[in-house]
Amino acid sequence: MKNWITLIFITLALLSCKTRKTAGLSNPQQDSTQYSGNQPIDTGEDISDRLSFYEKIYVQPKFESVKINSKITADNIKVSPLDATIYIESDKKIWANINFLFFNAARSLITPDGLKALDKYNKNYIDSDFNYLNNLLNVNFIDYKSLEKLLMGRTFFTLSDRNARITKNMQGYQLSSISNQKIETGGKTREYKVNYQYSNDYDLLQVKLQDVNSDDSVEILYDGWETFENNLKLPKYVKIIIKGSKTSQILLENTKFGFSKMETPYSVPANYKKIEIK
Repeated sequence: MKNWITLIFITLALLSCKTRKTAGLSNPQQDSTQYSGNQPIDTGEDISDRLSFYEKIYVQPKFESVKINSKITADNIKVSPLDATIYIESDKKIWANINFLFFNAARSLITPDGLKALDKYNKNYIDSDFNYLNNLLNVNFIDYKSLEKLLMGRTFFTLSDRNARITKNMQGYQLSSISNQKIETGGKTREYKVNYQYSNDYDLLQVKLQDVNSDDSVEILYDGWETFENNLKLPKYVKIIIKGSKTSQILLENTKFGFSKMETPYSVPANYKKIEIK
C-alpha cells in the first residue's frame, strides 16, 4: 500500500510545462548537474528589467482542463515503469489513474479540500489533508493551488521582489532567494533557500528548495517542452529528486496530451480498509 500511494502523490507533485532539452533529464538514472551545493554553478549578471521578467514567469495562459498520459519510472517501485493518466481541471481537481500491465493498480483525487487515494491491489484507501503530501515531499508549503501550478510548470513558490535576485546566465535566467524564505504551517516554521532556473524563453527548467536547518531538499527538472493552443506549454519529461530524511527519484515521460473534459470516477468499495495517516 505505502509504495503505491507514495508513487501517486509524488507523481502528482511533478508535471509542468516548447521543445528544449536539458542535459541528462531523459535519463532516469542521471542526477542533476546544474547545482553545486545550494547554488547554480553559473550565477550570471543581475538583470535590470525585473517587471518584464515577472510578467513572463507569473502571468501564464489560462486553461480549463488537460489530460496527460505518462510512463513513470521510480527508483523505489520494483514494478515500474507504470502507465498513468493524469487529468487536471483548473481550480477544481487533479485526478490520476495508475495501471501496471493490464491491472488498474491505484487511483487518486485531489481537490482544494484534500487528498483521496485507492490502492486496488491491497484494497486500501486514504482520505487526508495536504499534510500527507507535504510529509512525502519533505516540505510544508503544498496546498491545492500551489500543486496545480507546479503540475502545469508555473512558478509555484513566489518570492517577494525584495527577497529576489534575478540574473542572466548561460542556461537562461535564474531567480533565487536572497534571504531564507520562511513558511509557517500548523504552528511550525521552516526556512528554505529557493532557486529557479528558466530557459532563455522563460520556460521553467529546474527548481530547488533546500531546508536550511536540515538536509531535506526537493529538486524538480523539466524538459522536452511542447507548445499548444493559446501558448499553453507542457513538458515531455519531468524528474523529481527528494533528498534528506526521505530519498526518492521519479521520472515521468509524458507521451500524449489532450484538452477535452473527461469523467473522473472515484469511489471507495465497501470492503476497502481505510489507512489512518499519522
